[in-house]
Amino acid sequence: MRILITGGSGFIGTNLIEFYLSKGIQVSNIDMKMPRNKDHKSYWEKIDVRDLQKLKLSVFNFKPDYVIHLAARADLTGKTLQDYSSNIQGVKNIMSVCNEVDSIKKVVFFSTQLVCKCGYYPKDYYDFCPPNLYGESKVIGEKLIQEASSSLRYKWVIIRPTSIWGPWFGPTYRRFFQLILNRTYFNFTGKMALKTYGYVGNTVYQINALLEEGNTHGKVFYVGDYEPTDIKEWATEIANEINYSIRSLPRLMIWCFAKMGDFLGFFNVRFPMTTYRYMNMTTNNIIPLEETKQYAPDTVYNRIEGNRLTIKWMNDFYRCNNNTIQAGESFS
Repeated sequence: MRILITGGSGFIGTNLIEFYLSKGIQVSNIDMKMPRNKDHKSYWEKIDVRDLQKLKLSVFNFKPDYVIHLAARADLTGKTLQDYSSNIQGVKNIMSVCNEVDSIKKVVFFSTQLVCKCGYYPKDYYDFCPPNLYGESKVIGEKLIQEASSSLRYKWVIIRPTSIWGPWFGPTYRRFFQLILNRTYFNFTGKMALKTYGYVGNTVYQINALLEEGNTHGKVFYVGDYEPTDIKEWATEIANEINYSIRSLPRLMIWCFAKMGDFLGFFNVRFPMTTYRYMNMTTNNIIPLEETKQYAPDTVYNRIEGNRLTIKWMNDFYRCNNNTIQAGESFS
């Protein structure tokens, strides 16, 4: 089996490459950026998926059986839709090139849960409510796939990851762990949000199951852990690994900190709390995963195991002195 992964240098892509290499499967990674895991460098080609000719040459040379299209701009700082052209033109190019390669049996297209804003529950997979330009660009990508479906010679599936965390993750959830391990994290008083998160080891298992299963053709699936996560409980579990007792601050105080963070943001000063983060931590967002569970019924890791593996990974890549984590290397 030969699997081509676009965006394989990123968080989920890195974990997928590790998984497939462990199975003895041939892997190729197309990405603009160098792999986060330096051991993966020999599998990497520096290609922008918007560059049709280079993309076509690479895919034709590798002749994959399957393609997992992860490559995208995923930050929320873009000012116009054109800033997210990788998410639109990239999908067009992947669809076009894969249609010309006879060896390809199936393509997995990655979208995002942000095709709908947090707390919005769509009536079906064609009901969109994106909260930002990133989400809007992914909506366009999904519609392009759906509209072209009858002309595609290969099977395809769309995957919307929920909030995924674990080894090789980026700044957002890595900072959550850092604050706790630094003993500088505080819970709110009262209830915090109940959300669908996903440990990346479970996510990789789900992705592979949806890739291999023939009956997933033409469908949309969310991936994440099947049990919703209480943020307060999760933070406590992580803190227990270092024998740290998390303190709680009044909700009003946290709200004031969030407003301060918004103000400092105008001057490009980073602050651990903003109103966006506050709302994210206080708004429930439980994603239905029953359809995914039909094809990937077992959870590979529980959350405690995921916490421990993530902390171990962080200890491997960050210098830890007196329980203070300092950046040993950047994995943004």
